[in-house]
Amino acid sequence: MISGASIPDQRPIRRRKLYEEVVERLEAAINDGHYAPGDQLPAERELMEAYGVGRTAIREALFALQRMGLIVISSGERARVSQPSAGTMIDELSGVARHLLARPGGAHHFQQARTMFEVGVARLAAETATPEDVAKLEAALAANKAALEQGRGFERTDVAFHFVLAEITRNPIFTALHTGLTEWLTEQRTTSLKARGAAQAAFTAHERICRAVAARDPQAAGEAMYAHLAEVGDFYWKASDV
Repeated sequence: MISGASIPDQRPIRRRKLYEEVVERLEAAINDGHYAPGDQLPAERELMEAYGVGRTAIREALFALQRMGLIVISSGERARVSQPSAGTMIDELSGVARHLLARPGGAHHFQQARTMFEVGVARLAAETATPEDVAKLEAALAANKAALEQGRGFERTDVAFHFVLAEITRNPIFTALHTGLTEWLTEQRTTSLKARGAAQAAFTAHERICRAVAARDPQAAGEAMYAHLAEVGDFYWKASDV
């Protein structure tokens, strides 16, 4: 008798819904290039006949593919294949992110995640920055300084400075993650910058980060970013009494 331990994969077999089978087949066809970006998928009736399923399964599959960013559905037209992007992925995560933020400890968890992400971005920016990149970062820093007394204007230039760092990495996932984190942590950024001295402290930290990137010093850039975000966190916790 063969013991159960000899079976390599003992996960229970899950009964799949019809629309999931349709999703798998259409996704494979898109990924294989059978349907290219811009192409229209076959009409619902054609898909029903090809896969031997009802209209409900086809429509659920198409809506699932739309949520995945693989197709676009317009009223009165056949579904069209779209070009997925890192931004699509972040958009899909936004609802979950806001739910997690609202849970106990959510702000702390996102602050930790942001710190790990941005420290890595700062290090990579210092490793890869070209003279043109440094000039762009310095311009963002100058705009940040000019907005020191402008409240919301400073907040916008703060976001822009960090976005330039993400752009320097030339990784579209990093720029998309930055945009997502900016949206999800808007309340934290706004609250922390209201604290006395917070804007000046943020600008001073940006100066240190910029100098480290210009000097091509990844360790210094990472350390400066870590200290910056720890300080931002301190301002936020004090201001919100979290």
